[in-house]
Amino acid sequence: MRRMREAGVQIKTPAQLAVMWEAGQVVAAALQAAAAAVAPGVSTAELDGIASRQIAAAGAVPSFLGYYGYPATICASVNDEVVHGIPSTSRVLREGDVVAIDCGAIVDGWHADAALTVGVGAISADLTKLLADCERALWQGIAAARPGARLSDISHAVERSVRAAGEYGIVEDYVGHGIGTDMHMDPAVPNLGKPGRGPVLREGMALAIEPLLVLGSPDTQLLDDGWTVASEDGGWSAHFEHTVAITADGPWVLTASAPPLAGALDGIIIRTAEPAQPRPAS
Repeated sequence: MRRMREAGVQIKTPAQLAVMWEAGQVVAAALQAAAAAVAPGVSTAELDGIASRQIAAAGAVPSFLGYYGYPATICASVNDEVVHGIPSTSRVLREGDVVAIDCGAIVDGWHADAALTVGVGAISADLTKLLADCERALWQGIAAARPGARLSDISHAVERSVRAAGEYGIVEDYVGHGIGTDMHMDPAVPNLGKPGRGPVLREGMALAIEPLLVLGSPDTQLLDDGWTVASEDGGWSAHFEHTVAITADGPWVLTASAPPLAGALDGIIIRTAEPAQPRPAS
């Protein structure tokens, strides 16, 4: 497998991005299946089982399971848990909760990674707005991911969307990342910052863009299980993420299987079928 790198950033061929799209569609299906099962009385371990079976049925491999010893296929972070919540039979969802489901999959050695946050039954107006504003910020960041732009243009687009929406904490301790033959690669993709900074975005880059918003302070704490990250002041949170390829035609959302919320942004590419491409040599 031939890989080109610039300043530590992996550049993919069109054929390699096509395989990442396959992994992204597996992730999309697993997230949709898990999200559809969210209801009062359902445990986060049950959601993990659903995603695990979906990935296995597709002939793919979970990115998270065994990653530095992580024990599950998804992260399921409830309420004030910001990221990396470990699924458990004892963590049973209740009416009014929110749960962020984060999932990754590998196809032929190439990763894709995405997340969404779902309300459990009826949720408050504040939480409904939080989820919508976080997802909107993600799509604004994606729209900025174009060849010739700078990395921080994505960060600035996310921040600008969030600041226009309300008084949210934007988590700085955990950020987006490059992705490809490894799940976490250069460059880091913060969710706030001034535009026009950082590496120039090039065709063939792939980035996981993931806003993390909190109703309160953005400060976080690591819980005793060594994985779960929670807000320091107990504020509830939202997490949305997509894996995006930089292409000459615009940002290609590899982990999307349908258009975003009403009013899709111009120039964002979402494909439900991918033309056959020769596979990269392994």
